[in-house]
Amino acid sequence: MSADPPLEPAAIQSALAALPGWSVDGDSLTKEYTFADFRAALVFMMQVGFEADAMDHHPEWTNVYDTVTVRLRTHHAGNKITAKDITLATAMEKIVTA
Repeated sequence: MSADPPLEPAAIQSALAALPGWSVDGDSLTKEYTFADFRAALVFMMQVGFEADAMDHHPEWTNVYDTVTVRLRTHHAGNKITAKDITLATAMEKIVTA
């Protein structure tokens, strides 16, 4: 069994209440961030990258100019949403509002 079990739908919905703009798409948490320009988007990605690497939990994301689209799910938990995803989404929110 995974050290990071998938969260129940009710737990995910409860966590989303504290994560503005995040939603569930299939078995992933998703959000699209829009920044002032490419540089701001890149700075965000670098800051999140360090946080994610420290957690050993890496997002699936894309960047097109000022937009970063994020998809979080835990591969070791069968590509389901776990507490690690909630933790990383929370860290992203702290970075973007800092």
